[in-house]
Amino acid sequence: MVGTGADVVTVLQDIRNTVGNVPLAWYDDFPHVGYDLDGKRIYKPLRTRDELDQFLDKMDDPDFWRTVQDKMTGRDLRLTDEQVALVHRLQRGQFGDVSFNPYEPSVDFFSGDIMIHPVTNRPADKRSFIPSLIEKEKVSRMVHAIKMGWIKPRRPQDSTPRFYDLWAQEDPNAVLGRHKMHVPAPKLALPGHAESYNPPPEYLPTEEERLAWMHQEPCERKLNFLPQKFPSLRTVPAYGRFIQERFERCLDLYLCPRQRKMRVNVDPEDLIPKLPRPRDLQPFPVCQALVYRGHSDLVRCISVSPGGQWLASGSDDGSVRLWEVATARCMKTVPIGGVVRSIAWNPNPAICLVAAAMDDAVLLLNPALGDRLLVGSTDQLLDAFTPPEEPTLQPARWLEASEEERQGGLRLRICHSKPVTQVTWHGRGDYLAVVLSSSGHTQVLIHQLSRRRSQSPFRRSHGQVQRVAFHPTRPFLLVASQRSVRIYHLLRQELTKKLMPNCKWVSSLAVHPAGDNIICGSYDSKLVWFDLDLSTKPYKVLRHHKKALRAVAFHPRYPLFASGSDDGSVIVCHGMVYNDLLQNPLLVPVKVLKGHTLTRDLGVLDVAFHPTQPWIFSSGADGTIRLFS
Repeated sequence: MVGTGADVVTVLQDIRNTVGNVPLAWYDDFPHVGYDLDGKRIYKPLRTRDELDQFLDKMDDPDFWRTVQDKMTGRDLRLTDEQVALVHRLQRGQFGDVSFNPYEPSVDFFSGDIMIHPVTNRPADKRSFIPSLIEKEKVSRMVHAIKMGWIKPRRPQDSTPRFYDLWAQEDPNAVLGRHKMHVPAPKLALPGHAESYNPPPEYLPTEEERLAWMHQEPCERKLNFLPQKFPSLRTVPAYGRFIQERFERCLDLYLCPRQRKMRVNVDPEDLIPKLPRPRDLQPFPVCQALVYRGHSDLVRCISVSPGGQWLASGSDDGSVRLWEVATARCMKTVPIGGVVRSIAWNPNPAICLVAAAMDDAVLLLNPALGDRLLVGSTDQLLDAFTPPEEPTLQPARWLEASEEERQGGLRLRICHSKPVTQVTWHGRGDYLAVVLSSSGHTQVLIHQLSRRRSQSPFRRSHGQVQRVAFHPTRPFLLVASQRSVRIYHLLRQELTKKLMPNCKWVSSLAVHPAGDNIICGSYDSKLVWFDLDLSTKPYKVLRHHKKALRAVAFHPRYPLFASGSDDGSVIVCHGMVYNDLLQNPLLVPVKVLKGHTLTRDLGVLDVAFHPTQPWIFSSGADGTIRLFS
């Protein structure tokens, strides 16, 4: 539109892309996207904005939701209200035209009414009134077959019933001979001495045997009659159950199965699963190597240092002992003053700390063994904490050890309101979880060592908690109650999975180093293996022990797991977990280790594997710790 004078000259350029039916991917490496009607290049708009600028434009522009990009020109186009309504109709599966009615009444071309004029004026075919030659040929063939006697007319069927003896031995041409599965008639047992009218004296029952036979049920009697003695055959009376037994004999013949059942010849050896030999699954512990003596009462718990050089044990004699693994020498004894119910060495190699549960407190001990630099850095890490100005309310109290206690190795004391039954560390060594013997949602607490903070992760309780464990690779917390195992996602704060062990009382819990399998021990002598990727029900239940299981453990490196029981034995099993999800884990028991003596009807109370070697430690009620290698 061109104006004169003061009018504004406006030229509307036609920038239609005339590239034709050519893929636009060809222009990815060029600055233009096609050509206009004059043959000039249509350059791409400058795209210098990043995702943040696009997000700001999205928030500032109210029409951003109706703006689309034209692939032919690369420009942004704003859809009109009619175009938006058209898109909405197409998304709902409607027609694009608003005025189109898909439900208009249809007019049938053919109707059932009689019409004057026919639908079509096509004349009738010639074959509709000329005899068919194919039908004539078929009829002539049938007439010829009847004349030759090949086709006989149907005779009237005889309505009289036919009977035959099912058990008779007839010739092969008879009706019975044509039965492929002929079953001979069952035969009665031949009479013996007991059926005689004058049986030997040893067959005659005494008065006590006669009374016992009278009080028995008919199905429990060895004989359905009592042997009697008569002077002659003429004095034998008529048998009272003759008609009844003949009737039962007829029923046996009538109801006998007509089909012969094929016996399945199965070799019993084929029913046993093909498992590899234990010698092919080495290495695993096979014999007792060392005995650690020093405790005066039963040893409830043991824990191995991350390097495998030291061993910590807690006993009912009120002490924590630190041992050298290679020599079975007691390096240090820390008197606690109470029963040590659980002990755990910090899994972080850069921190030298041992957590021991005693009564209602968790004691953090620095064993001061091994590298002095490591011992000093651990003390510096604990001393670097600065308490906050405003202390927050926590479910546990963190107390510093006195100077006298620090000489014995105690560094921190975490006091709770209820007795502590278990303590376990997270894989990184900064968090530890404890289990309290109380009812309610405060049974499980999580402590953070670096900040000295405590928190209760649950709002309600799902039964008495027995054991807890951290997942080795993912932010999961496994909580085992008496009848179930629940897996919680700590970041999402939700229940991920609930496992049903189908046992009466769960006693112990262990997680595979890869994190995809767990094992549970129970007081009803069951070891339950769970495959978390497979199902919430047990993959396999092992019943190798005769008494209650007290502890289960996985080896960190080798495909081994073990269980300790009150029968005084430790059973080591080979548990290979494959990376192929289609292949099930291979579980093979390889060795039964014995050495502990039963004390107070208690046997093995705890088991722990060496972190690098195929060795296993076991603590028992006899006050000893044994190393099997």
